[in-house]
Amino acid sequence: MKLREYEAKRVIKEYGIPVPAGFLIRSADEITGHIAELGDKFVLKAQIDVGGRGKAGGILMADPATAVAMAKELFNKQIKGLPVKEVLAEQRLEITHEYYLSITIDRSSKQPLILFTEAGGVDIEHTAKENPQAIRTVIANPLMRDIPPFLLRELLGTAPKEIGVIVNKLYRVFVEKDALLAEINPLVTTPQGVFAADAKIIVDDNALGRQGFTVNRDLSERERDAEKYGFSYVELDGAIGVIGNGAGLTMSTLDLIGFYGGKAANFLDVGGGAESERVMHAVRLVASVPSVKVIVVNLLGGITKCDEVAKGIISAGISQKVIVRLAGTNEAEGRAMLLAKGYEMLDTMDLVVKKAVEVTA
Repeated sequence: MKLREYEAKRVIKEYGIPVPAGFLIRSADEITGHIAELGDKFVLKAQIDVGGRGKAGGILMADPATAVAMAKELFNKQIKGLPVKEVLAEQRLEITHEYYLSITIDRSSKQPLILFTEAGGVDIEHTAKENPQAIRTVIANPLMRDIPPFLLRELLGTAPKEIGVIVNKLYRVFVEKDALLAEINPLVTTPQGVFAADAKIIVDDNALGRQGFTVNRDLSERERDAEKYGFSYVELDGAIGVIGNGAGLTMSTLDLIGFYGGKAANFLDVGGGAESERVMHAVRLVASVPSVKVIVVNLLGGITKCDEVAKGIISAGISQKVIVRLAGTNEAEGRAMLLAKGYEMLDTMDLVVKKAVEVTA
């Protein structure tokens, strides 16, 4: 789950990383009582769960005379389709240089990967693409409490030594907060010292309870429903709904849809041993996605009984076309039930996917 900037800054501040003076407001009028805390120049930042907000108009410069008007302007905006409900008002820093620092997981070594470059700021993606050698990286053993000095020297090059302290503090944040990403961009030097001008933390969804979160804000309403029923569910952007049992079979179905030129609307794994009611909820959930024109149900009956699957599909009573491939336990019974109700049954995954792609073409 992504933390918002003010939440991420609260965390890193607790670990001793300097952040600009600031406060959170939820209406434009709230800013008037705090302006004196910010000095003559400050910045207003929309707190939304998308990247690139600066280029989308989500960060505005202000001063005491324009503060309320600028805050109202920001609260009346939508940034990449999201309404602005919270704004972080912060002291504007006198920046002399911008750096980029982040820690994530290196998938090949399964260890923390630290990235650093002198070319920080809003164009970091451009730097990564056009000048990747400008980004230095080191792998950190997760059993280490601190990054050894020789690795810090390799990482930082000629950057100020004070940044080494920040690297170690951010590394502790990453490990102790069960993070998948801990990022400061930009990490800036000023006449007053080094500050985290922005911060991003993504907490591993599997550790939310341990970190004190009761709700995963990153989930859509359908994803919350899926979690309630215990489905493995991911929303995509296509027109073909997909229901399978087993992650491998479901992923293979998605791959085949792409191979034949279609686009899947979702990934939904009902799991093994799914009974009719569980299948019914799965079909209704996928059918509720506005873009879905057809649903592919691809299940292999082992501990999952095909007649139970058939009952669930029928009882879902949805309007979209459902194309089914069933094989395994009680297959004959399940196929007979579906054929009696007019559902299209095909013998192989390949045929089912081809037909679904034709329907959406």
